[in-house]
Amino acid sequence: MTENVRDDPVRCGWCVGDPLYVRYHDQEWGVPVHDDRRLFEFLVLEGAQAGLSWLTILKRREGYRRAFRDFDPQRVAALDEADVARLAGDPSIIRHEGKIRAAIGNARAFLEVQAAFGSFAAYSWAFVDGVPLVNHWRELRQIPATTPVSDAFAKDLKRRGFRFVGSTVVYAHMQAVGMVNDHLVTCFRHDACVRAASSPGV
Repeated sequence: MTENVRDDPVRCGWCVGDPLYVRYHDQEWGVPVHDDRRLFEFLVLEGAQAGLSWLTILKRREGYRRAFRDFDPQRVAALDEADVARLAGDPSIIRHEGKIRAAIGNARAFLEVQAAFGSFAAYSWAFVDGVPLVNHWRELRQIPATTPVSDAFAKDLKRRGFRFVGSTVVYAHMQAVGMVNDHLVTCFRHDACVRAASSPGV
């Protein structure tokens, strides 16, 4: 008699070992995002990540949602010095005053981009001509930390007043929001994200 065994799907190795990481990998990483509030959320979280692990930030995600007004850029842009002092003492987020100030300043720059381009999505996705860059890596070591596209994107963000948006941070942002598909070809999410990119309403 043949035993019916259900194997777990093959995943990118970086997410294995923590259920929160696995859930993020399976449900979010690499899925194209065109919603401005979610794009702003990832900008805040990735700026906070600088010098830290992504898992450290994921574990504080709910704290960031509370602290940064559910990632409403208009409400974050209105935060003042009293809010900076309060957030610098909030243990549910990374208590780095520079990163807190950057998030507030980036919200203001984000609103300016929206006013100039109609949406932040229209602005950011133009760097990949509106279509996700699909890579076909077989090993994690092949995945770059930066690319010429992330260099250009980061340079333009800085020109527009954004902070904590170096090319490495920006490339992580591009991976997270599906501007680039860096799932390994052996990962079950690689083709799923390709399909998601062609689905309406993503």
